Amino acid sequence: MKRFARRLVPSPAMVVALTALFVALGGSAYALVVTSGSIKNNTIRSADVRNGALLGKDVRGDGIGGNAVKEATLGTVPSSGVSFGSARFAVVTGDGLLARGRGLGANPVARTGPGRYQVIFDADVRGCAYSATIGDASAAGPPQGSEISTSSLGSNVNAVSVRTEQSNGNPVDRPFHLVLSC
Repeated sequence: MKRFARRLVPSPAMVVALTALFVALGGSAYALVVTSGSIKNNTIRSADVRNGALLGKDVRGDGIGGNAVKEATLGTVPSSGVSFGSARFAVVTGDGLLARGRGLGANPVARTGPGRYQVIFDADVRGCAYSATIGDASAAGPPQGSEISTSSLGSNVNAVSVRTEQSNGNPVDRPFHLVLSC
């Protein structure tokens, strides 16, 4: 029986050969799997992230400060187009002087003749709707018996032409309010 048990025990050479075979076939590779749970907070830097790899949903609300955003690359939010367009307006005196306004260009108002005005804005306004009314720049009531009309100015895509007239069609200087809806 002793001889039989001895035949079942492998020799030292066989043990070394089987170990070498096992290591060669199995390899000694180690796989590292990184998950969000295994990363400690505040350990990832911008250098660790590939450009374009993060999406808006990957960043928590208010997670990126204003200094990190290039504001010059931002456009108008599509749903705010109406309010942005309404931000352009001008209140002009009968003498052609700007009383107040927003979204205007440099030297925004010019009186070109009796009852003829040009209002220049800071952007292309050809796609906007123009709404103008005769009205004083102060709390005074508007002049009676007057009419007003508007049109695009052919020589400047940023400008609106305004004409004020008496009810009989004669040009007359009148104060007005002009609002653009883009």
